[in-house]
Amino acid sequence: MSKLRIKQEEQLSIKFSHLLGVGERRKLDLYFSLPKEMGIGPQSLDEEEYYFSAVLGRRSYYSQGLHLPLVQSRFISQKKRTLEEYRLYMNLFAYQFVVAMENDAKELSRQTDTPQFYQDLNELTVHCATLLRRFRRNAPADTKWKHYFENADNYLSWFCEQQLLKLLKDAPQPEQYQHVHGKVLSLCHMEQHHRENHKYNSSQTMTEPNRIANKMLLLRRLIQQGVVLKEELKPLGVGLKKLTTGLATALVMLVVSSLIIKAQGVFNGVTMVMVLVLALIYGAREIFKDDVRNAMWRYVQRGRPRWSRILRDTTTQNLIAKQLVWLEFMRQKDLPEAVQEILRRRHSQNKVEAEILHYGISTKVEDTDFLSGYNTIQEQVIFSLVPFARYLERGKDKIYSEDNGTISSEAVERRYQINLVVVCRKEKQPPQYARFKITMNWSQIVDLSLSDIPDTLPMIDELVDEATLPAATTRLDNSTAPRISDYPANGDSAAKDSHQA
Repeated sequence: MSKLRIKQEEQLSIKFSHLLGVGERRKLDLYFSLPKEMGIGPQSLDEEEYYFSAVLGRRSYYSQGLHLPLVQSRFISQKKRTLEEYRLYMNLFAYQFVVAMENDAKELSRQTDTPQFYQDLNELTVHCATLLRRFRRNAPADTKWKHYFENADNYLSWFCEQQLLKLLKDAPQPEQYQHVHGKVLSLCHMEQHHRENHKYNSSQTMTEPNRIANKMLLLRRLIQQGVVLKEELKPLGVGLKKLTTGLATALVMLVVSSLIIKAQGVFNGVTMVMVLVLALIYGAREIFKDDVRNAMWRYVQRGRPRWSRILRDTTTQNLIAKQLVWLEFMRQKDLPEAVQEILRRRHSQNKVEAEILHYGISTKVEDTDFLSGYNTIQEQVIFSLVPFARYLERGKDKIYSEDNGTISSEAVERRYQINLVVVCRKEKQPPQYARFKITMNWSQIVDLSLSDIPDTLPMIDELVDEATLPAATTRLDNSTAPRISDYPANGDSAAKDSHQA
């Protein structure tokens, strides 16, 4: 059922996503092997600061059967639904629409084959126009309901226009595909006129990019209400850290007090020499106090989770899942034997000293009822490698070549390879493994590929390897990331009692 996917998200970020069912327990461990020549380690990168600035997660309801509940006449004809139910199901549709459009646009932007790009762009435009038309066909007449509909319609119209214009901006424009280019621009103009005719935005807002962008960000947050789970993050070990700090201070003061008593025995009375010795003792205490405390805290904290997270339904406030999160630099000898065996499989030229950054997340999904029609939640976590890139060197070397007596040179970039080992543990089953190679320079991720692991270790059976998927099916695969093209063009044929998230 579930598919674990790890892929490049932006130029300097990677994303992993997976699905969790009702009552499921799973622990995922990601071990980043960072070559020491990158200059990244516990002395240069604070784990807590990195977590809050560069690790972005999102947990939401998910349904593999992608349907359009709002375009079904059965849904509209049921007058028994309350205002809250209407808003919830509309948000479910709008959120899924946005995520699908976003994923299709990102993968289409990576398409290098021009004919295939315009073929997919034409298909995306048709799907987008069809879904918007069917969505608006069922606009409510009640003014209390219409307000929520207008907010969603305003955002969907603007977002689709922005995604299509972004794709056209950097796309090649051969003459044989001008009809597709014009078709996309025509849809963008229609959406712009649609927002103007309905007076969704003031003239001042429409003419100022900052205002329109911030307003749309607010509208996006509104349509996430009820779909994205509410998160309550709590740091662990607060009391233990206070106890460790007190113990470290006591040990330092014990040494300082012993030195003071010994100094008083050596010097008779209060002399300038004794005052100078006491000053040196107290100065040494200030120097080593923090070092002793940090060393003790790292020892005590080693292997312990750093945070706990509770996931709740934003509408009912029901407890959906509990999570424990680890993030720490590990010593090589503390790595599991299987992970060490996987890292030893590297080519000889890549067997360099490395720092190990470990990210772990353990999830226990409750047996409680999910939102009606759902039995799965999706977790997506994005790791930004920008904090890593700031330590990397830019390429300064040149490669020289000779051709018919003419010597030429070409600048080369400095590249680094990060090995990522993923360990997945489900319930009481034995752990499964996978290894990825991340090749990057100071400005971007050059390559992300799946690598071999020893035959004695089980491979993660739910892993989606995008590198092995044909180019034509990469965008339309049945994976955890929803696609616009997954929605039926004739929305009336969707299953009657299912809802998507």
